Amino acid sequence: MDLGRLRALHAVAVHGSVGGAAAALGYTPSAISQQITKLERETRTPLLEKRGRGVVLTDAARELAAAAEQVLALVESAEVALEERRGQVSGRLVMAAFATAARGLMPSVLADLTARYPELELRLLESDPYPMAELVGRGEVDLAVVQDWPNTPLPVPEGVARLPLGEDPVDVLLPAGHPLAALPELTVADLAGQQWISVPPGNICHDWLVRTMREAGEEPDVRFQVGEFETQIALIAAGLGTGLVPRLGRGALPEGVVARSVRPEPSRRVFALWREQATRRPAIAAALETLRARWPERESAPVPAPVPTPVPVPVPGSGFSSRGR
Repeated sequence: MDLGRLRALHAVAVHGSVGGAAAALGYTPSAISQQITKLERETRTPLLEKRGRGVVLTDAARELAAAAEQVLALVESAEVALEERRGQVSGRLVMAAFATAARGLMPSVLADLTARYPELELRLLESDPYPMAELVGRGEVDLAVVQDWPNTPLPVPEGVARLPLGEDPVDVLLPAGHPLAALPELTVADLAGQQWISVPPGNICHDWLVRTMREAGEEPDVRFQVGEFETQIALIAAGLGTGLVPRLGRGALPEGVVARSVRPEPSRRVFALWREQATRRPAIAAALETLRARWPERESAPVPAPVPTPVPVPVPGSGFSSRGR
């Protein structure tokens, strides 16, 4: 059986659809469908069946996908061993990042890696931290940049290593005419009774907002749920509510929107994830080194040597975290 076709089937099993597999692997849905069709001919077994407007895996396909996961893990081990022997930063490296990191951090990281290592084939996937951690654990993504909060820690699968990159402070964004805009800085108590603009439920930032306000004794009144911070800012500019927006990847605020810091300062923790068995891979070490060098807080400071080994992320007490905690 062709390894590429097994990889396509495994991706469909992991992502739940042909479209999701195509986005993760960097192909078109039709290309993934063709690979599955060829695999059906090779195995003389139906692998996909139509259900509604989509398709689902047959029982035989689920068994084959489970075997493919083991095969791909063996192939990865062999590739890591070969790359380590050559000592060259090369091969395919699939990276993932949450939206604001994809905008505020990854462009410089990808450009730097491309310029320094022409033999490295880079791919980037934008996703929320929850599925990214699972994608790394399953081997669909080689290295992910994720974030969590002290009171909303990100579950990480067994066998996945992590490296802290830094903390991303969060400000309260307000319409310029809002009464709180007259204060130089705010407290959590000041935020009681606000009408919130936030990302939808199931997103780690939404979960953090709800838990934080509940810990302060209030159920947050989330009036508008939108996925992009830029859209949140546009709604704030229209005077429709307030929002908590991180600084990473945030551009200049439009007229009519002001940012106020909160004390103690809320900040989310940003870190990299990769599989422990891939630690020896030169491409992983190079990517970690570049992420550390390109993290905004490190631009004017000496960059320490990369540490491509599992590094535990501390979980402080719940609630807003202090900067540098």
